[in-house]
Parts: sequence; structure tokens; C-alpha cells
Amino acid sequence: MGVLLAVAVASGLPAQGRVPPEVAAVVEQLADSAAAVGLPVEPLREKAIEGGAKGVPGERVIAAVRSLVARLGQAAAAARAAGLAKPGAEVIEAGAFALNAGLDRREVEALVRRSRPPYTPAATLRVAGTLAALGVPAVETAQLVEQAMDAGETPGELLDLPQQVERGVARGASPGAAAAGLGLGRATAPGLTQPHGSPQGPQGQGQGKGQSHKP
Repeated sequence: MGVLLAVAVASGLPAQGRVPPEVAAVVEQLADSAAAVGLPVEPLREKAIEGGAKGVPGERVIAAVRSLVARLGQAAAAARAAGLAKPGAEVIEAGAFALNAGLDRREVEALVRRSRPPYTPAATLRVAGTLAALGVPAVETAQLVEQAMDAGETPGELLDLPQQVERGVARGASPGAAAAGLGLGRATAPGLTQPHGSPQGPQGQGQGKGQSHKP
């Protein structure tokens, strides 16, 4: 029994909810190829098992796993470009999550580069990905996270950014407007410099780069 099938059985899934053997074989081949280039493989198996549990057709499960392999590869490349010679699984998975939420590779690379102690790249990317998943445009997401780090907020305060945005949305603001309000407060704090690459003046206050991002 292959690793994927063994995991599916151990998880207690009913037979009809498990990954078909032919799909499991392809997923295991993809996992082997991913492992050979240093990518984490558990997310691939989890994606396949999730698809099986939901009754997703086999070809769609395979397509989803292939897409995840590509995102993991892009995240690993961005982390290496940012200076991490051997990015760990947590960083790669968080980067793939951020990419899937709408950030692009350059934004992932920039956030990894800016994440120096006490901030960790994995946590920074998770926060950014969550903000983007909430509907904050990718450019504003990256700017808000960078501004929070520039302001010297604690790692715990950084992790709270998505909740702050959600509170703003609950009061009737759009996700982008809620994030812009948080960023504006930090950008105008005394002695705080603008993050590298962000525009000055009104255009830097939630206007973005005029660039579209597909999830």
C-alpha cells in the first residue's frame, strides 16, 4: 500500500472517500519529484486526501496537486532569492499559501527579506496570506505588513493584523479600506520611515501599484 493510501486508511475515511489507487499513484510520483528538489510533500498528500474526502473527480485532484507543487516551487525560489539558502517546510508552505491568496513572487520575496528577528518569514507570510484571503489587495497587504514591522510592533501584534482588519470590516469598511486605515496610522507615526518601494503621499495610502493579482 502506498504512503498516500496508508494515510487515508489511517485517517478513518470511508472507502468511498479515499483517494483512488490510480490518483494516489500519480500523487506519489509528484511527491517524489517534489522531495527530490527539497519541497515539502505532506501538503500534497493532504490536498489529495481532502479531495478524496469531498468526492472530487480524480483528474481535478491531480490538477490541484500539480498546482500546489508549482506554488511550493515558486515559494521556495522566492525564499532563496531573499537570502534563505535552505528554506524550511514552514516557510515554503507559508509562501505557497500567500501566493494562492493573491500575492506574487516578488511580494513574497520582499516579505521574506524583511522578516528579520523577532519576526519569522513563515509567520509574516501567513499573516500576509490571511490578509489577502480576507480581501485586502496584495499591494496593500505587503505594505501594511512591512509598515507594522517598521513600526516595531511585536510578533504577536503582527499576528493580530487580520483580526484588526476583520473588526474594520464588521464596522462597515471594505477589507482594503480597513487595511489602509491601519497602515495610515503607522505611516504617520513620528520617526517612521516609509517602507522601501512604497510611494509617498496619497498614492501610498492604499492606492497600490495598479497591478492585478490572481489567486
